[in-house]
Amino acid sequence: MSRFRTFRDLFEHEIRDLYSAEGQLTDALMKMQRAASSPELRQAFDMHLEQTRNHRDRLEKIGRICGFDVQGETCEAMKGLVMEGRQIIESDNADPDVRDAALISSAQRVEHYEIAGYGAARSYAQRLGFGEAADLLRQTLDEEKDTNSKLNRIAEEHINEAAMQH
Repeated sequence: MSRFRTFRDLFEHEIRDLYSAEGQLTDALMKMQRAASSPELRQAFDMHLEQTRNHRDRLEKIGRICGFDVQGETCEAMKGLVMEGRQIIESDNADPDVRDAALISSAQRVEHYEIAGYGAARSYAQRLGFGEAADLLRQTLDEEKDTNSKLNRIAEEHINEAAMQH
């Protein structure tokens, strides 16, 4: 995109993109939580929903620290990821265990996208001398990685085995 004239422009775009992504994810996680049949998976989605709200708050704080508005972008990648998740939720004839496995896969795609975005944004913040912003981004990055690991553990220890029976 040609609006990146400076490295700071790129950093601000990344933060706005993440802010949009987290907003879209808030709605999607509520739907995924309701669609999950596994209590452990529902709990994981509920926990990530709370984290997602905190991530948006952190991004707003980063905008204040660095002197820009975090609103104004639409994360097109998250739109696509959310649409794929919605297709899983709306698959009426799916076995509940198979649907849970698909929900985990969809959620992990989201996590990997967020991990990439937060990693880049943290690196940019460090380079630009925004130490406090970099610390907040690292905190969120760590939480995204933990969520991905938790989803992986749930899939490998419970959901995938149950889904294989169908």
